[in-house]
Amino acid sequence: MKTFNKTALIGLALSSLASAMAQADQTVLIGLAGPLTGPSARIGKDLENGAQLAIDQANAKHPTINGEAVTFKLVSEDDQSDPRTAVTVAQRLVDEGVVGVVGHWNTGTSIPAARVYHDAGIAQVAPVATGHAYTQQGFDTSFRIMGHDDDGGQVAGSYALNTLKAQRIAVIDDRTAFGQGLADQFVKSIEAGGAKVVAREYVDDKTIDFSAVLTNIRSQNPDLIFFGGVDAQAAPLARRIKQLGLKAPLMGAGGFVSQTFLQLAQNEGEGVIALEPGLAIAQMPGGKAFEQAYKERYKTAIELHAPFAYDGVGVLVAAIEKAGSTDPQKYLPVLRAISYPGVTGTIAFDAEGNLKQPSFTVYQVKANQWQPVSVAGGQ
Repeated sequence: MKTFNKTALIGLALSSLASAMAQADQTVLIGLAGPLTGPSARIGKDLENGAQLAIDQANAKHPTINGEAVTFKLVSEDDQSDPRTAVTVAQRLVDEGVVGVVGHWNTGTSIPAARVYHDAGIAQVAPVATGHAYTQQGFDTSFRIMGHDDDGGQVAGSYALNTLKAQRIAVIDDRTAFGQGLADQFVKSIEAGGAKVVAREYVDDKTIDFSAVLTNIRSQNPDLIFFGGVDAQAAPLARRIKQLGLKAPLMGAGGFVSQTFLQLAQNEGEGVIALEPGLAIAQMPGGKAFEQAYKERYKTAIELHAPFAYDGVGVLVAAIEKAGSTDPQKYLPVLRAISYPGVTGTIAFDAEGNLKQPSFTVYQVKANQWQPVSVAGGQ
């Protein structure tokens, strides 16, 4: 009888311990999708770093969902900034059981991946993708935490006309969903304002020699050159403009404002102008604290979009905790109605899933550093 009682007590203790461990070890998976290899890997790693920092800080608060202790875990997948790969990656994340996804980086990958997440019924919070078409697909699972290109193109156009006083403008785009969409919106804005597009040139997202298009543009004598594309191409474009002796400044929007641009431009980016969705780090409500935490953790500077990935995880976690459930049917309505005080600003969504009251910052390269010179929009 004595042995039975001891055994029973041990069994009961082990059962209680196992139950406690099971509760403590409940893991909630959040996906991160972006280019972790290839030419844009530095951007993808920056996004992953920001997302992981948010995960770690959420776990440090000992989160609970419906009274049960949970641990959030980031599951990262590499979409190589390729639309087809993005679809495969999206399905892989769904199959791995993530409750929501922060990603993808660009519009071209976010658009096709969105259908996969919608079919699975889970949230996709895009930290960067700025093409309006992403949220125009009608999916109630798609969200964006920076301004889209319809607004960005108008802000860039207004700055070109009213501040730069440009009237003869050449436009180049890389034919991606992002680059072409942005350039189209910019053209609409400047033409509505009375300026003339004197040349419209096209490259692809692998072009590194811009000699042919710039030769054509030089003959039109523009007073501004606008490029719809990203930093890795903008830098050699800026260098070639200087080498050919063109006096027109280069302007772009989204994806220029990085240390990589400055390194690749090799001190020939002076005067380049770029409009970036969101505020400069120093002007973000939680920017300085985030920057300090990021540098302490990763021993490197922020590349570009880490704060937005951080807020992407943050708003998703906040919605799950407020709903008291990882079930998308329960947390999605909360996410759609949320007002979240993020590092980048207040995050709230309109009916399409776009960020309400987005801000945009105009930067210019001065003394080989990006300097914010103007802010538009915001709260």
